[in-house]
Amino acid sequence: MASVTFSPDDRYNAFITTLSGAETGPGRLSGIPVAVKDNISTRGIPTTCASRILTGYIPPYDAHVVTLLKREGAAIVGKTNMDEFGMGTTTENSAFGPTLNPADPTRVPGGSSGGSAAAVASGMVRMALGTDTGGSIRCPAAFCGIVGLKPTYGRVSRYGLIAYANSLEQIGPMARNVEDVSLLMEVLTIHDPRDSTTIACPYRHTPDPTIRGLKIGVPEEFFGEGVDPRVASVVWEAITRLEAQGAEIVTCRMPSMAFALAAYYVTCTSEASSNLARFDGVRYGPQADTRRTWHESFQEQRREGFGTEVRRRIMLGTFALSSGYYGKYYAKAQAARQQVRNDFLRLFRTVDVIAGPTMPTVAFRLGEKTDPLSMYLSDVLTVPANLAGVPAISVPCGTSEGLPVGLQVMGQWFRDENVIDVAAACEQGVSS
Repeated sequence: MASVTFSPDDRYNAFITTLSGAETGPGRLSGIPVAVKDNISTRGIPTTCASRILTGYIPPYDAHVVTLLKREGAAIVGKTNMDEFGMGTTTENSAFGPTLNPADPTRVPGGSSGGSAAAVASGMVRMALGTDTGGSIRCPAAFCGIVGLKPTYGRVSRYGLIAYANSLEQIGPMARNVEDVSLLMEVLTIHDPRDSTTIACPYRHTPDPTIRGLKIGVPEEFFGEGVDPRVASVVWEAITRLEAQGAEIVTCRMPSMAFALAAYYVTCTSEASSNLARFDGVRYGPQADTRRTWHESFQEQRREGFGTEVRRRIMLGTFALSSGYYGKYYAKAQAARQQVRNDFLRLFRTVDVIAGPTMPTVAFRLGEKTDPLSMYLSDVLTVPANLAGVPAISVPCGTSEGLPVGLQVMGQWFRDENVIDVAAACEQGVSS
């Protein structure tokens, strides 16, 4: 067992914890430095979720994906910064300060996997793990100009992932090119019986940019209100290049986009309210004031331990699940979620994949998005894939205002190989 020396010039605040002498062994990832998002459990290494409430927490076990990385010889060199508990689109909601975008340090890297994206984009690591609940891999991939894949829900084990919204989130690979994302995907898809939501569906595929005859659906709603015309233009150019490579472009409609974002935020905040109830600050985190009653201490611990955005989402979710409101909000959100899934089912009867912009704008400036609603609206193009559980990838397709623009490709359930191939074709088109 050898070790990899890792001394990053972390001017972008991409890491929360770094490991100077990361161990590496034989395997497909031997000697390759890999960063891991800090909501994925690592045995003996602090795992914070970028939150003060987990101060002092050191997991006694590895997440399944971390075990797989080690089995293939990867050198895990550090834990990356993120929006606290995965709640955000900028990586500004971190107890450890914001991460900066290597493409322009005055801009956000996207979130919530912004630290992983910045570590890859800056060249500090070749690959990284992120997590995606509503776009948290694809958003920073688009903003930082790298490749990021949200696999089909259930294809990668979530064992050891500190939960935010169980029915939506998925661990996935991030890298500077499609080939490395595909390689990391091969490593991650070994079945894990400890996660009952996963199925045995290993990924064994070499990216193939030959897409002649492939039908690509382009929903009109992905180029509607709120999408920067300059971003839309860059994405359409990329789609046109795919057409020139032999793909058939089919314009289509996805009416459920009108309520997908609302359905997502009711669902994810409700699940967050339930999942984060366990964090009481007693076993780790800020020291409790034992002179107070349990209720007073519990209230103070959570107020001091959680950041503003986490508290906001917990309260929203608690309200949506409360007596008298469950049917008005949560139940309706699940009905709307089914409509999103139905739209994908309908479209996939006539097209192989669906394409559009990953994000409606390029990376915004640090501190620019202070209104929560405007921040939530930034997720409008990424959340449908999580609601339906389909695979989705963001691949660089050009620039606008000198900043990266990502093309998002969504595919049919457990056909992650298709979105990888289209991303490879896009990558080839950009480089040629």
